Amino acid sequence: MPEIKRILVTGGAGFLGSHICERLVAEGHDVICLDNFFTSQKSNIVHLLNKPNFELIRHDVTLPIFLEVDQVYHMACPAAPGHYQFNAIKTIKTSVMGSINMLGMAKRCGAKILLASTSEIYGDPEVHPQPESYRGSVNPIGPRACYDEGKRVAETLFMDYHRQNKVNIRIVRIFNTYGPRMHPYDGRVVSNFIRQAITGKDITIFGDGSQTRSFCYRDDLVEGIIRTMNAPDSFIGPVNIGNPGEFTIGELAEMVIKQTGAASKIVNRPLPQDDPTRRRPDITLAKEKLQWQPKIPLQEGLQKTIDWFKSIDLSNYRPPTPNYV
Repeated sequence: MPEIKRILVTGGAGFLGSHICERLVAEGHDVICLDNFFTSQKSNIVHLLNKPNFELIRHDVTLPIFLEVDQVYHMACPAAPGHYQFNAIKTIKTSVMGSINMLGMAKRCGAKILLASTSEIYGDPEVHPQPESYRGSVNPIGPRACYDEGKRVAETLFMDYHRQNKVNIRIVRIFNTYGPRMHPYDGRVVSNFIRQAITGKDITIFGDGSQTRSFCYRDDLVEGIIRTMNAPDSFIGPVNIGNPGEFTIGELAEMVIKQTGAASKIVNRPLPQDDPTRRRPDITLAKEKLQWQPKIPLQEGLQKTIDWFKSIDLSNYRPPTPNYV
């Protein structure tokens, strides 16, 4: 019989966090979901609230909390430009102070802890595709730095707690992910395009649409994260988790228009500062160490995401508001 663990998921009511909670609850673990509900929705985890092995705590990771756990999935942090740039200071505090608080807990409990890092630590890459050995090209004083540099510091903290205090860590670098429960107003390209298409608006492309991204469906991503947590202790990462299929933003827009049946036109706007021109993961390490690679092609995953967007009431979601401090 598998060992039942007590597992904390920070940001557990968010897009990815809620799916991790769902998976762990289904496996029979005792799951604590911790969230401050800035970018998260209670609707993401409402179906878990009556489960005897699920617990919800409203809390901000920048403040200490004392829990007894076996594992920590540290997912908490706004991950989309529309959210993380809304309050840049809060974003970097979440990455830095939140990581310090969670690592301190892991040290005290002897818990294994996984960091949800990001492909944004590579910045606007000069190496393509990006292997884990690439150190990145990030502007430390730009408008994206609150997230990019915040995650880079979080990785530093995780490695130093591991080297100095023997904390059992894992680091995953997550590439663009999409799927049901994405926040419709998070500013990510997939959610923007689908929301605009199904509401009959023109699709906004920043730049000329030639910049590329790699899109990983959420089920593939969650599987990769959980495999990383459960990998042998000799493998701590960092490891890229993403889909190496590379598409231009223009191609993505055309796919969304076709699959939604929308009459939307494409409208171009200026490219934001420091927006990466290319992004594609080298997943050699994940294949070798985790026997993981994504299985769901973009067209299939997009259709699942479009169907979910059509099923929700968009008025229940809103862009960031000034009460977030």
